[in-house]
Amino acid sequence: MTDAYYFISDLHIGGDEQLGKVDFLNELLSFLRMLEATDEDAELIINGDAFGLWEFTDVDGLDKFDALVERYPELFDQFEATGERVPITLIPGNHDYELAAYPEYVDRLAEFNVTLRQEVSITRRVGDYVVYIEHGMQRDPNNRIPDFGNPYANPPGYFVNRQVTSRAGRLSERGKFNWLKDVQAVTPMTQIPAWTLSNYFYREMSPWLRFASAPFLLLFNVGFLYVLAFALDAAGVWSLPMTLIERFLGLFGPVGVLVDLLLTANLAVTLLLILVAIPLLVFARDVRKTLRRFGIDRPDDRGSSADTYLTAARELFASDPTVAVFVYGHTHRPAVTKVAERVVVNTGTWLKRLRRVESALGVLPPVFYSWYQLNYVRVSATKDGGVAVEYELVEKSAPNEETWFQRLVAAAPRREDVIPSRTVVRPAVEATNATESTEAAETTEAAATETGPRGDRDR
Repeated sequence: MTDAYYFISDLHIGGDEQLGKVDFLNELLSFLRMLEATDEDAELIINGDAFGLWEFTDVDGLDKFDALVERYPELFDQFEATGERVPITLIPGNHDYELAAYPEYVDRLAEFNVTLRQEVSITRRVGDYVVYIEHGMQRDPNNRIPDFGNPYANPPGYFVNRQVTSRAGRLSERGKFNWLKDVQAVTPMTQIPAWTLSNYFYREMSPWLRFASAPFLLLFNVGFLYVLAFALDAAGVWSLPMTLIERFLGLFGPVGVLVDLLLTANLAVTLLLILVAIPLLVFARDVRKTLRRFGIDRPDDRGSSADTYLTAARELFASDPTVAVFVYGHTHRPAVTKVAERVVVNTGTWLKRLRRVESALGVLPPVFYSWYQLNYVRVSATKDGGVAVEYELVEKSAPNEETWFQRLVAAAPRREDVIPSRTVVRPAVEATNATESTEAAETTEAAATETGPRGDRDR
């Protein structure tokens, strides 16, 4: 029986032009070499989105795989070397869904000692328990494959990636900063508009325009109070605040006059924005009502994506008490969550990650700080009959891509890794249920052995 299983996911290797750059290639090669040198009976499982096949628009079909091998020869050589010592199993995600649609990929990956399982999910046995493994796209309405295995059954996310992500890869190098390619790191996708505005303001906007508008934006909060004081004075309700402001600014002479002019300009802009915002708000409310009638904008769907997977895991744990670990990826948010003496694991991503930080002053756009959280998860049986889940970080320094102005208006966030390095569970399983589940698993495995690649036997 296998001693330990190693999990990684969401590498997203490949894509048009700038998307083809793999910032973590050296770290990934080192990880594979570590497995190659191990003396334990282990297996590496890549649970989805190993490759960015959706992001290739200049080649089609199996030519995408040829492009990968040609572009990353060192990686595929290492797959082959590691696979000779440690079995490597790969299941498709949404970004490399084509792996599930064409049987030829099974043979092509086998050339590099990688076993492709063309399945939505697989299982592995650890001691007396079962590890359930999926990528997670089937629980995401935008990326659920409606007819898994059908090459033409692409979800809405496929078309978004073809039109947005791939194009960003082709255009990224044209910017003043090579930032568009990082659109893959923006999660959830609803953050893309704010991320785009942020990069336009801090990176692409003309410096003269940026620094001319900055004082107005920085003073917006103060300007709002100025508007309130002006309104109270103009309405004859309370003139004291406006009198105090004028006296205070008068203490600073010409500087006070300049600030007063800025506040007056902010007053005019604020009033204009209020006048424009009223009809826009009415229009937006009506559009949202229309979307809700068609079932497109549903408030119930706005909760944390992690809740969806935790709910699915709880249902699986209840239906099969032998399942001790639920493994998924897809959301790029690594986590190890203990649920009633069982564990739910998100394998995260090796892509760059972004953290949104609001501006400390005014209404300047938020700053998106970038960093890496490369990781792998090791699952094994303990000597006392439990299951150990070990979360391991792979060191990689943050790229420090933020401009001085971004750092001035929004301090870098403090990273607090709350994921435990080791979690041990010992689920209570009734003997009858355990026996029935074991027999069912053995029957499934025996049938899978006869059906070939799509039902390859779980270890």
